[in-house]
Amino acid sequence: MLAKIISGALAGIDAYTVDVETDLCGGLPKFEIVGLPDSAVKESKDRVRTAIKNCGYAFPSKQITINLAPADTRKEGPAFDLPIAVGILVCMNIIKAKNCENAFIIGELSLDGVARPASGVLSMVCHMKNEGVKTMIVPFENGEEAALIGGVDIVAVKSLTEVVAYFNGGFTSTVDYRTENVCLETPPDNPLDFSDVKGQDSAKRALEIAAAGAHNVLMIGPPGSGKTMMAKRLPGILPDMGFDESIETTKIYSVAGMLANKRALITKRPFRSPHHTISYSALTGGGRVPKPGEISLAHNGVLFLDELPEFQKNALEVMRQPMEDGNVTIARINGTFTYPSDFMLVCSMNPCPCGYYGSGPKCACSQNEISKYLNRVSGPLLDRIDIQVEISAVSYDDLGPNREAEPSAEIKARVLQAIAMQNERFKDDATRFNAGMSSRQIEAYCALGDKERKLLKKAFERLNLSGRAYHKILKVARTIADLDHRERVETAHLSEAIQYRSLDRKYWG
Repeated sequence: MLAKIISGALAGIDAYTVDVETDLCGGLPKFEIVGLPDSAVKESKDRVRTAIKNCGYAFPSKQITINLAPADTRKEGPAFDLPIAVGILVCMNIIKAKNCENAFIIGELSLDGVARPASGVLSMVCHMKNEGVKTMIVPFENGEEAALIGGVDIVAVKSLTEVVAYFNGGFTSTVDYRTENVCLETPPDNPLDFSDVKGQDSAKRALEIAAAGAHNVLMIGPPGSGKTMMAKRLPGILPDMGFDESIETTKIYSVAGMLANKRALITKRPFRSPHHTISYSALTGGGRVPKPGEISLAHNGVLFLDELPEFQKNALEVMRQPMEDGNVTIARINGTFTYPSDFMLVCSMNPCPCGYYGSGPKCACSQNEISKYLNRVSGPLLDRIDIQVEISAVSYDDLGPNREAEPSAEIKARVLQAIAMQNERFKDDATRFNAGMSSRQIEAYCALGDKERKLLKKAFERLNLSGRAYHKILKVARTIADLDHRERVETAHLSEAIQYRSLDRKYWG
C-alpha cells in the first residue's frame, strides 16, 4: 500500500513542500529512506520503529520504502519522524488515508512516541497556507509559533498517540490554536533609558538622527565615555515593530532554533552584540547546514560591534555587501541560501590602542601603533557608515545628581515624527527609511539650493570624499531636515551632516 503525507523543509528562511511517500510491500523485512536524507533523517528508522512499538502498535514485518520528494534536494534534521510514522500507520490501516489529505505534519519523535519541537515551523506553516493546506499538525511546543499564521487550523500534539487519535476523531488540541488574526502585543518596556546617560549631548543627537533615518553609526572615544551604554539604549528610541516585521524576524529566529518557549512572536527589535572574537561565518551565517548569522539575527534591529578594530578583518569586510543589499547569500555544497540582513550597524572604538589619544590622560601610544590600530578598519567599510561621531570623556559636572538628561520617550517622539514624514514620502516606493534611498530618490528628495551646493562642493573637495560619502551626506541631511520638520534640505541641515563625515579624515586621513 502507498501513502503520501505532506511535510516541509527549509531553504534559508523560506520553506518548500516535501512529500513523504511511504510504501509497504511483501518480502524480507527492510526499512529504507531515499530522497537525499542526511544522517539525522536516516536515523529516523530507529526512532520511528521504536516509537510505534512503544505507542502500542505492531511494527510491520514488511519491506518499507520511504521517499522524500523532491528527491534532488538534501533533507536535513529529525523533523520528518512524525510524518514518516504517520505514513507507516496509514499503510497499516490504523489511520484512514483520506483523513490525512490536505494536512501538513512535522515533528521529531522520541523513543516513547513523544513529539519534540522542530525549527522553522513558522516558515513552513506560512508556506503551506499559501499552498492551500488547511490543517497543520505540529508539536505542542510549536503551537503558539504556528498560530501566528491565521486562517489555518493548528493542531498541537504531544505524542504520536494524539496524532492517531486526531485523525480517527478522538482528539482535539487541548489549547485553541485556531485563529484568524493574531494581534501584535505591545513590546515590553525597555528598562534601559537615555535618562541614565549624563552629558554626551552630541553623541545622543547623532544616535537620534541614526534612529530617525536608519543610518549606520560609528562612535569614537576613550574608555568609560559611555559608548556601549548609549548603544544599548538605542532600541528604546526606534519605532515599534509592525506585525509583518515581527513575523519576518520571528522566522529567522525560528529557523535558527532560538525561539524561547511561550514567546512565539518577537515584538522587540533585536539587539545583537557579538564578541570581537567571532568568526566571519558566525557573523554572516554558515556551517555545514547553514544557519543565520549575527547580521541576520539583527534583522530589523541593531547590530552593535564594540571595539571595532579588534574584530577579525575578514569578518568586517564580509559585511560590506549585506550592508548595501539588505541580505546575505551563503553558498555551500548543499545549496545556496539567502538570509535577510537589513540591520542598523552601530560601532564603537577607541582612538588608539591605549584609548586615551586626545583626552585627559597622557596617551602612551606611538604614531606607528596608532596608525596600525586604526588601519584594522578599512576605508571601504568606513565609507558605508553614515554617521561618525567623536565622544569626549565625561566631566565631573555631567555626573552630578542635579544634572537631568532627556528620557528616551521624548527622543522617540521626535524620531516617530520624522519617520512619519518618510512614510508619506515613500508611500509609493519599497523604500522605508532615508538611509535606503536610491540615487534617483536622492535627486528627487534632497534637492539643494545654490548656497547648499557650494557648501557641499567645498566639503567634498576639502575632505576628499567618495561618491558614496556624497550620497551618505545627503541622506543624513534629509533625516536632519525631517527632524526639523522641513520640506527641503537647508544649509544648517547640510552643515551638520558634513560634520558627521569629517572624523574618517581626522583619524585615517
